[in-house]
Amino acid sequence: METKVIKKVDTIFDVVECNYIQVLEKTLAKTADEIILDIIDSGLKGRGGAGFPTGLKWKFTKNEENAVKYVICNADEGEPGTFKDREILDRVPEKVFTGMAICGYAIGAKEGYIYLRGEYNFLKQDLQMKIDLFNSQLADRDFDFKVFLRSGSGAYICGEESALFDSMEGLRGEPRNKPPYPTVAGYNLKPTAINNVETLVYVTMICRMGPESFKALGTKDSRGSKVFSVSGDTPTPGIYELELGMPLNQFVDEFGDGDTKAVQVGGASGHCVPRKKYNDTIIGFEGIPTGGSMMIFNSTRSMYNVLHDYLEFFTEESCGQCTPCRVGCQQLLKGIEAVKKGDKKPSYLEDLKKLAATMKIASKCGLGQSVSNPFNSIVDNFREEIIY
Repeated sequence: METKVIKKVDTIFDVVECNYIQVLEKTLAKTADEIILDIIDSGLKGRGGAGFPTGLKWKFTKNEENAVKYVICNADEGEPGTFKDREILDRVPEKVFTGMAICGYAIGAKEGYIYLRGEYNFLKQDLQMKIDLFNSQLADRDFDFKVFLRSGSGAYICGEESALFDSMEGLRGEPRNKPPYPTVAGYNLKPTAINNVETLVYVTMICRMGPESFKALGTKDSRGSKVFSVSGDTPTPGIYELELGMPLNQFVDEFGDGDTKAVQVGGASGHCVPRKKYNDTIIGFEGIPTGGSMMIFNSTRSMYNVLHDYLEFFTEESCGQCTPCRVGCQQLLKGIEAVKKGDKKPSYLEDLKKLAATMKIASKCGLGQSVSNPFNSIVDNFREEIIY
């Protein structure tokens, strides 16, 4: 396997003076199709975890014949272990606004909304002041686009895009059936381009520097860099922007404490990678994609307790709409408790894995579908810590 050297880059949080309105004006000198082509050529994929090509999402939304369209910035950062979007909105929000305005021009939308996680309401006052300033700058230049701020109420499920739309519309946040997809019927059932906070910042940077600069980092399947929230048993916790495509062993060498036995890649809904698989695991879309959370565990941690905490979280945060997720999360939690107590034989873990596989197929949204990721990876690699 090709060894990828970790490159620390400093672009998202770059403090070099940049007039974002000038970046916007320069970008808007191009046609909408040219801008979308630049984003497609850059290889930018969504940084929220799913990794859908950003340019294609914009193209599909633009091609919808509807007079009303929307841009949504998904700032409902509820994945355990992830805190990068909070930092972006606190330090460089103008890059987010600019990315939203560029998206609005490209798809034909006049309104953009930032859906802010309820626990981040402490950011609202300062964020609203900066939004008002940005909107006034757009108005001075007769650019027909406006950014608005909406706040959630702390529901993890509202990070799912269609549940987010329901929440914005004043409904209970629950995932919708797909199709239709947001590019056809999103917010208020109108064509909507919804992107993660970090994705929109990279849009601004690509339009400022050109797609080739972005493509210079990363790999063929994982272009560019990525912001990671590093936490757990590490001497250097925090937020780091690193090149995509790195093997996990190099990440552990950089951030581990010398006794790292597992890394949870992608938060609670991601994969738990044991020490024996570090060399064979790539952090990127060709390996294990991540929304940004990297939780490091050393030998003092019980992986049974880690899995138990995850399942408690999913049980609590399931919206309850579909039975596979609502009941499945509860039964997985009760199941590992029964095995740990000796009320069930160790072989019962295989039955639980079958349940997790059913949840992945039958659950309505990504919450229930992703529970099998941490469950299987921890059961398969740390079974002895659950049994004994």
